[in-house]
Amino acid sequence: VQLQASGGGLVQPGGSLRLSCTASGRIYSINRMSWYRQAPDHERDLVATFIFTHSGGSTDYDDSVKGRFTISRDNDKNTVYLQMNSLKPEDTAVYYCYGDLYRLSGAAVIQGKYWGQGTLVTVSS
Repeated sequence: VQLQASGGGLVQPGGSLRLSCTASGRIYSINRMSWYRQAPDHERDLVATFIFTHSGGSTDYDDSVKGRFTISRDNDKNTVYLQMNSLKPEDTAVYYCYGDLYRLSGAAVIQGKYWGQGTLVTVSS
């Protein structure tokens, strides 16, 4: 299983970016996919989570991004997006995708937790 993140870049304050994260491999089902971020000299913090359910899913956000960031899912792909609007300099960080999922291993279904590579978001004028 691999998680591939993309979409980072440089944006001015008040601007927008959209991050994508796609899980690939022998995936049986996904419990949740999340975005974390880590700024220099800071711990890695949870930003947003998409919980996969049969009816679609639910979302959860850190207070610092509520109303500005939206996490969503592509139903046809094992992909989540993080739409980031009204970006602030304090949003500058490396953003990491995380997946809690079940994978197939032969006839077995095994739960695992996976990280994607980071994608850098820089908010600066």
